[in-house]
Amino acid sequence: LTISFTIYQIKIMDSTITIIGIVIAIIVAIPIYYSARSSAANKTKILEIKKKFNPSNPQEFDLTESQNKKTLTIDTKNKKFILMNFNANQDECTFVDLKTVSSCKLILTTEGRSDSIVKIDFEFITNETSKKITIPFYDFDDDRIKQISVYQDHEFAKKWLKIIQDCI
Repeated sequence: LTISFTIYQIKIMDSTITIIGIVIAIIVAIPIYYSARSSAANKTKILEIKKKFNPSNPQEFDLTESQNKKTLTIDTKNKKFILMNFNANQDECTFVDLKTVSSCKLILTTEGRSDSIVKIDFEFITNETSKKITIPFYDFDDDRIKQISVYQDHEFAKKWLKIIQDCI
């Protein structure tokens, strides 16, 4: 009698462990599925934007990086630059032909007398007319995480400023 009772307890434990394992697998699998699906959609969207500005050879954009729903890509050979901002408000895409640009710098806007950055813009100066082209990169109002991502975006913008300046 005790042997059959012990076997019955083992079967119940095996079933419980199996159910717990299945629940944990589902909890892990659902976010991975949605992340992969979102990543594939973004890659498709980025490729479509690249095709818009270089229909014959979108792969010539030799450097592409994404961070915090922003994607920057550059074609160093043909001197083309695209900034894509997929924020919650709207998708924005800005193209700059770097052949027509003489310089680029970052414009930081701070709040009042503090050092808190509320806006980061890329400013391009054209060759012929010295016209300023300002491209918004970071805006505090569009940022859900606030001061955490401003630091990351500022570092990302500085990195890309150097890449753009090397290409000009």
